[in-house]
Amino acid sequence: MTTQEIAQTFTDLIKAGEHEKAAEQFNSPDIVSVEAMEGPMARLEGAAAVKEKNDWWFANHEIHSSEASGPYVNGDQFSIRMAIDVTSKENGERMQMDEICLYTLRDGKIVEERFFY
Repeated sequence: MTTQEIAQTFTDLIKAGEHEKAAEQFNSPDIVSVEAMEGPMARLEGAAAVKEKNDWWFANHEIHSSEASGPYVNGDQFSIRMAIDVTSKENGERMQMDEICLYTLRDGKIVEERFFY
């Protein structure tokens, strides 16, 4: 698959709410995830750690709506813009998040995901 094909398939899965399926299909076992924050989830290495972070996110947030636009492709990278309306189950705070998700591919797999918000 080309970068464009991978990016489109990945984005289509995200748009359909199939986040876990997208990760299973495209994340490299050695993926690195970089968040724009401090703390223990700021940088994670390995598919198991990234899955654990994603599982935590979905377990601890009520998602009211989520929209993805893109993909936007450049070489071996692509990005998706996400707009998410979510409430934290921990403190009840409702947030409207707007973020850019940048993915880097190697050998048809995502080796890095980096989030800007």
